[in-house]
Amino acid sequence: MKQMNTIKTTLFAIVFIFAQTIVSAQTKLPNVIILATGGTIAGAGASSTGSAYTSGQVKIDTMINSVPNIRKLANLKGEQLSNVGSQDMSVKIWLDLAKRINQLLATPDVDGIVITHGTDTQEETAYFLNLVVKSDKPVVLTGSMRPSTALSADGPLNLYNAVAVAANPASKGYGVMVVMNDEIHSAHDVKKMISTPVHTFQSPQEGLLGTVIFGQTSFFHKPNGVHTTQSEFSVDGVTALPRVDIVYACADGSADIIDFLVSAGSKGIVIAGVGDGNMNAAMLAAVKNATKKGVKVVRATRVPVGAVLIEGEVNDKEYGTVSSDDLNPQKARVLLMLALQKERSREDLQKVFIKY
Repeated sequence: MKQMNTIKTTLFAIVFIFAQTIVSAQTKLPNVIILATGGTIAGAGASSTGSAYTSGQVKIDTMINSVPNIRKLANLKGEQLSNVGSQDMSVKIWLDLAKRINQLLATPDVDGIVITHGTDTQEETAYFLNLVVKSDKPVVLTGSMRPSTALSADGPLNLYNAVAVAANPASKGYGVMVVMNDEIHSAHDVKKMISTPVHTFQSPQEGLLGTVIFGQTSFFHKPNGVHTTQSEFSVDGVTALPRVDIVYACADGSADIIDFLVSAGSKGIVIAGVGDGNMNAAMLAAVKNATKKGVKVVRATRVPVGAVLIEGEVNDKEYGTVSSDDLNPQKARVLLMLALQKERSREDLQKVFIKY
């Protein structure tokens, strides 16, 4: 009888362990790494209702632990990669960030990446990563418009939703994304449209990729442009990028700014042109001189929405210029820096801007 009870006990234990193993496998959480770079989401101010604050005061572990239920979404680990306001974002940080992301995503035990980032240059960092990350696993940037000490701070929910998107297997293949204010945006399309409100990030022409409401994710369409695993660009072995500057066109704009940048060593210049990437006669003459000297000049527009037409108001062949297509000046600069890592003709460069 005792032997029979022992057998029954053993069988029960085996069944119990097997059942627990199945449940554990079914409830296993994805692994998400949060890379912190600073920004308003890590900012703190003296007043909960004042506009003044200092970026990068809250470290990533403190930030994670302050968000209720976030660890129910994924197994989380934080790394403090930098701690700057995004107005001080640099090419060096971009390169370090991209290399670390590629290193992490190459391992099978990392399912997604979240990056906390200031909003001022978030779209530029997102687009840069969209061109150099070599994985189809989710990479999500988030931030906040209000510091952590503000009344109704938006950072905690933005971080929660960003982790939810990064942890979702359905997020694979969408390239680098920006998650803010319950919305999912493509790195290619997103723009910071308003100076300070929480709904600042928009994709005014192409529309949202989707929404994420308290962690519940819905996608509407795939992103525009070639990205991530299909991109030709790489940061392997790269320690610096060619200098590219932006010149803002305006009524009676000064052409000598372009001449100065050429003499200062700019390898490329993006014109934030009026209307359809246009500029005054003096600036056009300076641009023509610059392209004759081998400096690549891209025509973008200072208008918030719309593409710059090839051979539109400006004869690109005559002036040696390239249209930015639908990229705004700051994203055109990012693409031009990457494209100028090797010698390209004007025609080849135009194909790059259409492709990406």
